[in-house]
Amino acid sequence: MTTPSNPNAGGCPFGHGNPDTAPAQGPAATPGASAQWHDAQLDFSESMSYGDYLSLDPILNAQHPRSTDHNEMLFIIQHQTSELWMKLALFELHAARDAVRADALPPAFKMLARVSRILEQLVQAWSVLATMTPSEYSAMRPSLGSSSGFQSYQYRILEFMLGNKNAAMLGPHAHRPDLYAKVETALHEPSFYDEVVHLLSRRGFAIDPARLARDWTQPTPHDASVEAAWLEVYRNPSEHWELYEMAEELVDLEDAFRQWRFRHVTTVERIIGFKQGTGGTSGAPYLRKMLDVVLFPELWHVRTLL
Repeated sequence: MTTPSNPNAGGCPFGHGNPDTAPAQGPAATPGASAQWHDAQLDFSESMSYGDYLSLDPILNAQHPRSTDHNEMLFIIQHQTSELWMKLALFELHAARDAVRADALPPAFKMLARVSRILEQLVQAWSVLATMTPSEYSAMRPSLGSSSGFQSYQYRILEFMLGNKNAAMLGPHAHRPDLYAKVETALHEPSFYDEVVHLLSRRGFAIDPARLARDWTQPTPHDASVEAAWLEVYRNPSEHWELYEMAEELVDLEDAFRQWRFRHVTTVERIIGFKQGTGGTSGAPYLRKMLDVVLFPELWHVRTLL
């Protein structure tokens, strides 16, 4: 019996492993040769590659462990990737704040939703660090010196933008005038929520003038006029749909931020217990105290009144 010919004999039906599409072997596979693979570009001697576009060389060579301990690489990459995610979160928050100032709320909603998803990524990242045991961390901890995530200038700007202001937190950046200036600017600017309160006023709600002209360097206060405005929005969402959506985006954002903080303190307790932090804080007790901070107070209290 004659067996029908199969053009893909010896390979998969999509051509993978087919001798006709297999990568060239021997001399033809050397750089500059005419090797082909599914019509993909293989020669980047005169054009931009993936690594070029992403500047991967400096990023992938930015890990410099100070000990010979295997686990230090995990610790470094965990925190470097967190800083990259925070950079994106700040980028989106700045743009969202500009959009609110311009009364362009739909773009702001998309940006806020993205920040919430970024925080979810940061929450999940703690699960990777949690694979480090207390003994493993103790072996590499001396290499950290006095460095601590408490000193992250991006985290401080993020907190300030969300309304948790504290002038004392400028201190860790005094040795870097360039970073100090960035954090100080965030301290003196209205927070994102402050801009939303101004939005409520522009939309016709009777916001206390003292709230609209408050000292921006102070933490977000609970204000009765702001709460009354949100109560009206929640009782009549169809009449104030954009503000209703803004309220829910903000609650979603703070929810994600709280989960990030909770996973942080849980991971710290799992790895170092109640030892003092490398930056001088009390460690887990300090982080637990931060769990009590409420960023958008009226949005949470109004739920009791509905």
